[in-house]
Amino acid sequence: MTASSEPAPGAGRNAATRPAAGPTRAKTSAAATFALVFGVAALLSVLTAILASVGLVLGIIGVILGIVGLRMSQRPGVTGRGVAIGGLVLSVLAVLLGLALAAGISTFVNNKQAVDRLEKRVSDLRDKLD
Repeated sequence: MTASSEPAPGAGRNAATRPAAGPTRAKTSAAATFALVFGVAALLSVLTAILASVGLVLGIIGVILGIVGLRMSQRPGVTGRGVAIGGLVLSVLAVLLGLALAAGISTFVNNKQAVDRLEKRVSDLRDKLD
């Protein structure tokens, strides 16, 4: 018997199926991934206008996670810089739209003439339906 036909001592049945030791793959930062998820959710929430306050909160969380994801992507063996930037951009956009919507609504509600015009239009529509 030759030495090459016998398995090495300690090598189990799965010795041939084990991956060879090589370079480890870089992992995407979890903070960057969550920043993107929160950014998309925040933007969709703000665009519905009904959930704008929820979108504003999600956007702020997304901004924080995006910054953390950018910092984590600078570490060796961690990727996700582009994902973090995407999440950060969407989150900032959601926050800005949420603030603009809140400012517009508060300005409209504080304008007595605009509220009166809206009430008149609603009553006119109600009269047309009757």
